[in-house]
Amino acid sequence: MRLLVTGGAGYVGSVTTAVLLEAGHEVTVLDDLSTGHRDAVPAGAGFVAGDVTEAGRVLAETAYDGVLHFAAKSLVGESVGDPASYWRANVGGSLALLDAVRSHGVSRFVFSSTAAVYGDPQAVPIVEDAVTRPTNPYGASKLAVDLMIETYARAYGFGGVSLRYFNVAGAYRGLGERHERETHLIPLVLEVAQGHREAVSVFGTDWPTDDGTCVRDYIHVEDLARAHLLALTAATPGEHLVCNLGNGIGFSVREVVDTARRVTGHPIPALEAPRRAGDPAVLVASSDRAHERLGWKPQHPDLTTVITDAWLFHGSSHARGAATQRPEAP
Repeated sequence: MRLLVTGGAGYVGSVTTAVLLEAGHEVTVLDDLSTGHRDAVPAGAGFVAGDVTEAGRVLAETAYDGVLHFAAKSLVGESVGDPASYWRANVGGSLALLDAVRSHGVSRFVFSSTAAVYGDPQAVPIVEDAVTRPTNPYGASKLAVDLMIETYARAYGFGGVSLRYFNVAGAYRGLGERHERETHLIPLVLEVAQGHREAVSVFGTDWPTDDGTCVRDYIHVEDLARAHLLALTAATPGEHLVCNLGNGIGFSVREVVDTARRVTGHPIPALEAPRRAGDPAVLVASSDRAHERLGWKPQHPDLTTVITDAWLFHGSSHARGAATQRPEAP
């Protein structure tokens, strides 16, 4: 298939582009490089520098079989302080892209959505039919795009798939997380091991969990990327399919820190800090629908592999000495 990947110079977009190329597809990346990196675009992919609102000119050049949409602003705290930029970029940009998809007769549309649409869930594991109550503009903007895809797919006949990610981590073939402002736990922990931070903060140790720290569902970025490949095949004309993507296994903050200590050989000091407002105690996905509809199952569900691959990607002298290959999962 000939495919357009928006945001393909970013973390998940670049890994998905690599997986698509390996599967024999022809891929063009559209990215404005505001947060992505030109050198993250895999060899073999075409590249167009531009905003997602310019997708129409790319789609006009030749016939495309599908669009995979990753381009978005994604910092929760920033979205609270500057919601206008999130509505403009995430909703306005996606609307322009959907109109271009409609105008140029693209038959498949796969969207990078998020578990943030659920907010503080009433029950775990979280299923796709759970009430959506986003607690920040970022999650709300992604939910708005999910709803747009639903109406566009029904009215205009293309196949839409929204993939709601939980916590993505790890690396694949030299592609990994490179954020100017890091907010994700695993990269923050590894920055301590690299000597870039003195300690990692643990926000709350009195949560109603086994060890008192928050529990999250971590998914390897390679598994996530392969779900997008499967979603292209599963996209059905006139239907909007929503699937959660997670391991269905929860790991606490303490478990993440302890595993990173074993992988890196670094003590990684952890400082207790007050709870953050709006943090749920537990976020774990039910991915049964992805298993049934996409034929997807995570191949790297253990936390040791996820953290080892992330550590190897960072390429520090510590990593080369402490983790030259994936150790066995505990």
